[in-house]
Amino acid sequence: MAALDRKVKVLVIGAGAMGAGIAHVAALAGHAVYLYDTRVEAIDKGLGGIAKDLEFLVSKGKLEAAERDATMARLTAVTDLAAASDAGLAIEAIVENLEIKQKLFLQLEELLGAEAILASNTSSLSITAMGAPLARPERLAGVHFFNPAPRMKLVEIVSGLATDREVANTLYATAKAWGKVVVHAKSTPGFIVNRVARPFYAEGLRVLNECAAEPATIDAAMRECCGFPMGPFELMDLIGHDVNYAVTRSVFDAYFGDKRFTPSLIQQDLVLAGRLGRKSGRGFYDYGAGAEKPLARTEANASAERSVTAVGSLGVAEPLVARLEAAGVGVTRKAAPAGEAGWLEIGRGRLMLSDGRTATCRAAEEGLSNLVLLDLCLDYATTPRLVLTRNDHCGLGAWNAVVGTLQQAGVAVSRIDDIAGMIGLRTVAMLANEGADAVLQGIGSAADIDLAMRFGTNYPKGPLAWADQLGVRLVARVLRNLGAHYGEERYRVSPLILRMSHSGDSFHD
Repeated sequence: MAALDRKVKVLVIGAGAMGAGIAHVAALAGHAVYLYDTRVEAIDKGLGGIAKDLEFLVSKGKLEAAERDATMARLTAVTDLAAASDAGLAIEAIVENLEIKQKLFLQLEELLGAEAILASNTSSLSITAMGAPLARPERLAGVHFFNPAPRMKLVEIVSGLATDREVANTLYATAKAWGKVVVHAKSTPGFIVNRVARPFYAEGLRVLNECAAEPATIDAAMRECCGFPMGPFELMDLIGHDVNYAVTRSVFDAYFGDKRFTPSLIQQDLVLAGRLGRKSGRGFYDYGAGAEKPLARTEANASAERSVTAVGSLGVAEPLVARLEAAGVGVTRKAAPAGEAGWLEIGRGRLMLSDGRTATCRAAEEGLSNLVLLDLCLDYATTPRLVLTRNDHCGLGAWNAVVGTLQQAGVAVSRIDDIAGMIGLRTVAMLANEGADAVLQGIGSAADIDLAMRFGTNYPKGPLAWADQLGVRLVARVLRNLGAHYGEERYRVSPLILRMSHSGDSFHD
């Protein structure tokens, strides 16, 4: 599997942000690049943006001035496609319209040599449909860069039904030679990233819809506790609700109304109101002059217990026990009853890691009175915040004892209403579920799906690696409990997770 020789010329169609970014990457990698657009002003703006980005790299000592000049010299502006007839690779980054893209590729197929590779930077359209009118559909594949292309590491190489595997492999090797993290994907709605990422937004919106927490608290839970760069509401405001909602609708429609991808009425209302996020000045948050961003809900300081009892193991939350000990809280250890999850006895309260049930349901089923549930964290040893909930009949004294003791260990505590799966746990379980289905359906390998989510969305951990860490059996239990609570197809468990929960296998054996 060899990359395209640097002598091969690259044609980029569309000089907008994506097209100019792709041209930047290819030229910096050593290829002569044609940057095409019908509008001279768009080309000028695109080339100006590339020059500015390269100058920034020089100023930071990441690029020599001579290489900056050589890169710019490798870029040629064209407003007539015929001037680029000697290109060996053409990448389109134009409007997301299937018919327009089909017409473009028919034109390129006539213009370029039979061995030229045609590629689309589409983020959602079918490569199979795009290639259907072509005489040589095997020469077409998707090369999906993420914005901004020079800085985002991931590239998805997307194969349609007719795509020649050798073409896909050549594009994979070429993108890797250009310094990218590359994954193979099958042409299905959303490919890997835009499909697997849907629960990140959907579960946050579901928690908000049930009035269990406000956007600032949900964002803090995902950012501070689970290690995501941004929470779902911050990210949707940044992307733009018109864009994010449209992607969700397109995936939902493309999967024939699969309930897992049901769009949110809350987001639809924001779009209808013109509250599109940062670009309009208001979304979930107000970005107007002088506006202050709301803070996460945080419990007031409470008194700590001097000692606690750790019964069995808390699983992934076990580092919390050592953190309490380091903070001067005495810990007595006891064995848990066979087959039961571990817990912490703190005063009259019992602290347990959520398993997807509400605290009230779990307390009733297990005969408990003062149950406090703990949400998922990326690292309980270092997290600055913990998210807790309690059953409806939990006493205030028991609650305050748990809160104060955890505060003693140096964490802020956010209380949310008693919602199934809480925030982080339900989101990560659903991301893993979607990733597992993508593996099952041959859209990508487990390794590629985790790579794609880490480098395409900057997730702190691939969702399938996270499932391995939690234990696939726990993920299956959480999903089953969510399904039982809601009675919805949305939370049905991937057949692959079901199978692995019985076999004891992991995604990355």
